[in-house]
Amino acid sequence: MKILDKIRILQGERNWTDYKLAQEADIPYGTLAAMFQRGTPPKVDTLQSICNAFGITLSQFFLENEESEILNENEKEMLKVFRRLSPKQQKALIDVFEEE
Repeated sequence: MKILDKIRILQGERNWTDYKLAQEADIPYGTLAAMFQRGTPPKVDTLQSICNAFGITLSQFFLENEESEILNENEKEMLKVFRRLSPKQQKALIDVFEEE
C-alpha cells in the first residue's frame, strides 16, 4: 500500500480533514496539501509527525497486517476508538485508567 493511501485511510478512520491532520501533526497545512497534490510521500520527519498525530509508531504505520497483534475483539474495538481520539483525549483517558 502506498504511503499516501495509508495516510488517507487513517484520516478516514478518524474523520479528519487535511487541515485537522496538519493541526494534530503540527505541520504546515501547505506542506500536507502539496504532498497530496503532487502525490509525493512525506519526508521521514513529516511522516513521524503524522504518525504521532495518529497515535501510532512508524513501525505500526508500515505493518501490512494489523492482525499481527494478538488482541481479543473487545481490545480491538477499544484500540480503534482510542486511535480516533486526539492526543489530548488519549492522555485524559490514560490518566483516568491510571488513577485506579
